[in-house]
Amino acid sequence: MGTLFDNVIFLSAATGWLVAQILKTLIHMLFTKRFIAERLIGSGGMPSSHSATVCALATAACYTHGADSFEFAISLILALIVMYDAMGVRRETGIQSKLINEMLEAFADMGRPELTTDEKLKEFVGHTPLQVLCGAILGILIALGYCSILL
Repeated sequence: MGTLFDNVIFLSAATGWLVAQILKTLIHMLFTKRFIAERLIGSGGMPSSHSATVCALATAACYTHGADSFEFAISLILALIVMYDAMGVRRETGIQSKLINEMLEAFADMGRPELTTDEKLKEFVGHTPLQVLCGAILGILIALGYCSILL
């Protein structure tokens, strides 16, 4: 009997997340010229680690069990929901957070400390369609690589 770390579906999904998080951190560092450790585990940014994870999961499930399997069906529906949510509600939350943070800065500049807070809202929450697409492609490629090597 194998372990979880012998499971190509799990390994594909976990590697999809890990690679996306590392790429996200490197891309953020390239543009900002500073390393922010939170990007290694944080949400939002390019590429979408959520998309990479669920697309690797679905691709490995399809490769392993076939397109007609319940494993693939469940993982595909999960992937579609996660990617839709990343581009929808979560993206809107990030846009609203950015706007509220700008308003709080404006209130502080006007000398209205009662309308400000020391904590900024998290702006990296959701994803653009391009970030989701890049994450999806990354996850699919990682799963195909794992499956072709390990199976």
